[in-house]
Order: sequence, then C-alpha cells, then structure tokens
Amino acid sequence: MKNPHPNRVRYLGYVIVFAGAALMFSPFYFIFVFATHTSSEIFSMPPPMWFGDAFSHNMQSLIHRIPFWRNLGWSFYTSALQTVLTLLVTSMAGYAFAMYEFAFKKPLFAIALTGMLIPPFLSMIPTFMTMNLLGWINEPRALYVPGAAAALGVFLMRQYISSAIPVELVEAARIDGCSEFRIYWTVVMPLLGPALGTLGLISFIQAWNNFLSALVVLRSPSMYTLPLALRILQSPTNSDWGAVMAGSAVAVVPLLVLFVFTSRRLIEGMTAGAVKA
Repeated sequence: MKNPHPNRVRYLGYVIVFAGAALMFSPFYFIFVFATHTSSEIFSMPPPMWFGDAFSHNMQSLIHRIPFWRNLGWSFYTSALQTVLTLLVTSMAGYAFAMYEFAFKKPLFAIALTGMLIPPFLSMIPTFMTMNLLGWINEPRALYVPGAAAALGVFLMRQYISSAIPVELVEAARIDGCSEFRIYWTVVMPLLGPALGTLGLISFIQAWNNFLSALVVLRSPSMYTLPLALRILQSPTNSDWGAVMAGSAVAVVPLLVLFVFTSRRLIEGMTAGAVKA
C-alpha cells in the first residue's frame, strides 16, 4: 500500500536527525560558551547560553596555574608518535596475519583480539611495573610505545588487507625478486590508504584523550599531557572552572578540525573491508 503522506515521513526523519545532531553537538557548544565566562557565571541559574567576554581572563588564569603550552606540546608530540608507531606496527602485524601461513596463526590472532576485551584499568599495575623496570617513568615514551600495538589496529589491518589486496599481487612481487619487507613497504603500504587514514584518526583521538596511562606513568606537571594537566585545576574547594573550560576548548579544537577534514575517509575506511568480493 502506498504511503499517502510521504512528505510528512521525510520531514519527521529530518526533525529526528536534526534533534539527534543538536543533542550530540550541545556538549561541544557549551564547552566553548563556558570558556568565555567566569566560574560564578557558569554556575549561575540559569546558566549562560551565549558567549561572554572572559575568555582572555580564563586563559591568563590557566597559563598562570599550569604550564599550559608545554602540556599542549607534549600532547601533540605523544599523540603524533603513537599514531605513527601504531600505523607501522599494526600494518605489519595485519599483513603477516593476512598473507602468511605459520604455526599457531589462529590462536595468536585470537590472543591479539582479546586486548579489545580487557578494560584499560586492569592494565594499570602491569603498565606501571613494566615502565618502572625500563626506567621510563615520567618519560613521554611510556605513553606512545605501549600504545603502538593496538588490538583494534591489528584487526582492522588484517581484515582490510584480506579483502582489498589479492594474494596474487604479493606472489607476483616475490617472483620478481622483491624481499618481504620491500613487498610490504612498496606494494602493500600504498594500497592501505583508507585503512591507514581510519586507524590514524582513531589512534590520534585515543592518544590525545589518554588520561589513565598519563596518570600512571607521569610525575612532573611540566611533563603532563593536556588531559592530566587540566585535572590539576579541579579540586573540591578551589576549582577555577572558567580556566578548565578554556583549556578544554583549546584541547577540543584540534580534534574537531581533524574530524572535519577526515570524517569522509573515516567512514570509507570503516566500510571498505566490510564485504569481501
């Protein structure tokens, strides 16, 4: 039976989508709004719904209380290195699981995937003990090295390589005399664009927002990444929420810009290996 009111259904769908988008966007909107108000204004009733003029004051308070720009720099440094290492390590692991046959391949892949099932807080003590044994406490490498072998990355790369790269292409390169590493670097890697873009975005966002690992291994405020540094400003009795919101707003901007320019690639990469031809 034909729907007698197709326009109503379409408009209802638009309303639902718009309401959902507004609901999801509202936390980001209020971060930027509260960043321009003082703490007393933030907790006034009703709370401010539009931008104020206290952003510069909040930034000055933020810079006075913590080494904000240094913390921001450490966040960029650790996030970028972790992203690069994650792409390198997981693409090699995914290539091996997809193209090679070796003993205990399936059990090893299953063990690697169990990393996605383990809650992060369960690894706090082992992580601290390992980093302390290596002498990496209060070092940035204690953040980006352990995060390089991400189980999600191994799974994503393995699935994408299995579905998008034919075995015959690798075998042809071997017949031509290419070494295994050259095949990986010059034949396989250029074909991993969608998967690398997707995993790179996910890895950068996770590294940028990483609070728990930084809390475990970092000791000096001058070495803190931004999420941990902003936590210093929060206390039961003397929290400068205007400064916290200003710092949060600055911290959110790189992620929003990155997502705007890479969201299309993210969707393509997540769906590219979903169906195997």
